[in-house]
Amino acid sequence: MNYLEQLKNYTKVVADTGDFASISAYKPADATTNPSLIYAASMDAKYSALIDDAIMYAKKETSDKSMQLSKAMDKLAVNFGLKILEIVPGRVSTEVDARLSFDTEATIAKAHQLIALYESNGISRERILIKVASTWEGINAAEKLEKEKIHCNLTLLFSKAQAIRCAEAKVTLISPFVGRILDWHKKDRGVSSIPANEDPGVNSVTEIYHYYKKYDYKTIVMGASFRNMEEIVALAGCDALTISPTLLKELENTEGELTQKLKIEDSKKMYIPHVRVDEKTFRWMMNEDAMATEKLAEGIRKFTEDLIKLEKHIAALL
Repeated sequence: MNYLEQLKNYTKVVADTGDFASISAYKPADATTNPSLIYAASMDAKYSALIDDAIMYAKKETSDKSMQLSKAMDKLAVNFGLKILEIVPGRVSTEVDARLSFDTEATIAKAHQLIALYESNGISRERILIKVASTWEGINAAEKLEKEKIHCNLTLLFSKAQAIRCAEAKVTLISPFVGRILDWHKKDRGVSSIPANEDPGVNSVTEIYHYYKKYDYKTIVMGASFRNMEEIVALAGCDALTISPTLLKELENTEGELTQKLKIEDSKKMYIPHVRVDEKTFRWMMNEDAMATEKLAEGIRKFTEDLIKLEKHIAALL
């Protein structure tokens, strides 16, 4: 068996892409998207029908130009999600506008709009994860949405403080960013590489996994943003891993024995202090973690940049 086949025995494999052909090829259980992936896919002519449909929908809904753009953007994100759900048996993650990352009520309102679009197309909210940045405000929004049975994927997660608050908020899933943590530490140390057994991104997700399992939190840990196959192999046994098509192909082309690295029974035996994270604690822990603070802010900016590029493209077509 190749690495990908073996990994699926220990971990739910999720495709990190907006490309339908890749999703079909690797047969993941779920798929995740973000503004950067949708922007890249939207530049491909083969997806023009999804854009055309979003524009037609927006023009039918309203004559207000600014409202048309907002409605077209939401419909485009949902159109990609609908196509993905024709391929995967599980869930798709659809992201809330990154510019709402510090606005709890606006995040909730946008989530309601996205869910309404899915439900109007006959898709149950059980098959959708609303993707929200792991800010204090974003986690609060997710906590309220979960009470409405709107399930959330908390993204741009770089620290234990974010992870603990998400678990206490009873969010469905978190996406800790392995590769971006590695990127920060390489730059900070002035090195081109860090040995796989010392990878700070892998170590962060491992710590979060053990904390969750030790205290029976139900929130799913889904490692994300991988830079190499070794990071994925080191997290075999994590609840879920969302993986790019390039790395899915590398896993599929690699033969050998892949062993389970993360196990609930190991977590239960560990001594891990329990931490309560209120707002003051959360903000202090984030302040003390330069990497998490910088990468969260950078991630929100990057998603916003790609969202604005996509808006300009759609606005021109409108």
